[in-house]
Amino acid sequence: MTKIIGLTGGIGSGKSTVARYFEELGVPVYVADTEAKRIMDEPETIREVKQIFEDDVLLDGKLDRKKIASIVFNNPDKLKKLNQIIHPKVKKDFKDWLEKHKNYSFIIKEVAILFETGTENDFDAIILVTAPEKTRIERVMKRDELTESEVLERIKNQLPDEEKIKKSHYIIENMTKKETKNQVKELFILLNKA
Repeated sequence: MTKIIGLTGGIGSGKSTVARYFEELGVPVYVADTEAKRIMDEPETIREVKQIFEDDVLLDGKLDRKKIASIVFNNPDKLKKLNQIIHPKVKKDFKDWLEKHKNYSFIIKEVAILFETGTENDFDAIILVTAPEKTRIERVMKRDELTESEVLERIKNQLPDEEKIKKSHYIIENMTKKETKNQVKELFILLNKA
């Protein structure tokens, strides 16, 4: 039975880097955000999502994710409706993907807001990636071209690391590339034995 290992961490913590290190070791990684974006580009999804919003939410024939994000940010009802469309599709997509990778001892599923969505019980174990807040802010400002206050606003909307640490089985402190890679290698060995 393939173990499902959740990989999460706050914005800018370095989840994607850690996921890439696991992939380099031959572990299949499912990145929920990436797959959700792909699913949002499917014609059926576009049609369903368009029906939720009064405003035009298309850009070049695809869903304008930035516009949708700005609308749902202040509208819990619309966010709930959007999630009711997207989440079941991602869940089915993951189930199909998992079936194709059932010969591995474990796989990684990267989920940015794992605890916030209450899905922690869907995993055999959870890895939390942490990094100092200052480092996270700098990374996200550079990556997403956001201001410090915009990044802090996003951090504020996520569960604090202290809470996530209590709920996680393994912690990877993402400091230097070498240290992080070593932690991933140690965890890889540990998870293969478990």
